[in-house]
Amino acid sequence: MIIVIGASSFIGVHTVDYLLSQGCEVVVTGRNNKFKSHYDTLGVQYVNLDLRNKADFDNLPTTGVEGVILLGGLLPANTAVDIDNDENAADYFEINTIGTINVLEYCRKNDIKKVISTCSYADVINSWNAEHPVTEDEPRSYRYDGDHAVYVFSKNAANDMLLYYNAQHGMSNSIFRLPPVYGAGPHGFYHVNGVLMKSAIQKFMDKARAGEDILVFEGDERFIRDFVYVKDVARAFYLAIKSANAKGLYNMTSGVGVSMKDQAEIIADVFCEGKKSNLVNVEKSNGNPRSFLFSMEKAKRDFGFEPEFSSFRTMMIDYKKDLDRGLYKELFNY
Repeated sequence: MIIVIGASSFIGVHTVDYLLSQGCEVVVTGRNNKFKSHYDTLGVQYVNLDLRNKADFDNLPTTGVEGVILLGGLLPANTAVDIDNDENAADYFEINTIGTINVLEYCRKNDIKKVISTCSYADVINSWNAEHPVTEDEPRSYRYDGDHAVYVFSKNAANDMLLYYNAQHGMSNSIFRLPPVYGAGPHGFYHVNGVLMKSAIQKFMDKARAGEDILVFEGDERFIRDFVYVKDVARAFYLAIKSANAKGLYNMTSGVGVSMKDQAEIIADVFCEGKKSNLVNVEKSNGNPRSFLFSMEKAKRDFGFEPEFSSFRTMMIDYKKDLDRGLYKELFNY
């Protein structure tokens, strides 16, 4: 049996579907009953669980658990808090850090040896570059300002606890370092310092569908990013749970950089529904973009993971196919 904590999330829904496709018995949790009917339909037990409440863990199975996939947590993208005028630092630590400790204690007391959680790729933001893929050995180097800062602090502390339980209590916990994850789900909007904004990929997709011009800023051909597709992440969770070698930190990306210009061109092709969008070059700088690229060698070596969607075009083709058939639309209202 595999327990997925935070199965009402975008990654969680995809992960549960993949686990079920592999014949796994799955128990899931969420903070309310919003997704209960979805999982009831699949024959999956749904448990209401708040990571901060130790008593909630008494409702989880105590035997026969192969591992726990921890996807629950507080993210700035989902938080309508303006940190210039308010501060929610304690919330991040109560949910992400103390919540992780509560998961680990549940596992320790019930002899469950494996937890897989996630962390932000921004924990090495000062090492991002386009030339040399960042490995798992890169020392942490992050920012102390912005709406992602405390989130990164809380996840770093949580992930240190996962490694502590490996060393102190003989567990085999893993951490997946994730960049932006694409796939059918709620990607249209996210919060930046409490303000709801349309995502860049949603802007590209909307313009491509409408046949409108897509702006490409000067230098976008040099600015590259390394994304990952949600179906690859779901498969990686399965492989790591099943592996005797998976342990510690893993980059979980495509391992392939794609320029902003190439992203725009591919989306213009794939999402075209009549007139194809023109790419219009403009001189104005699009903020202060940073390139990032990550090595995937460790995951390949330790549990045989190689992304099936390393090509951005392949990723977008599958993404559009799922959007067109309304995959999970009733859950996420995208």
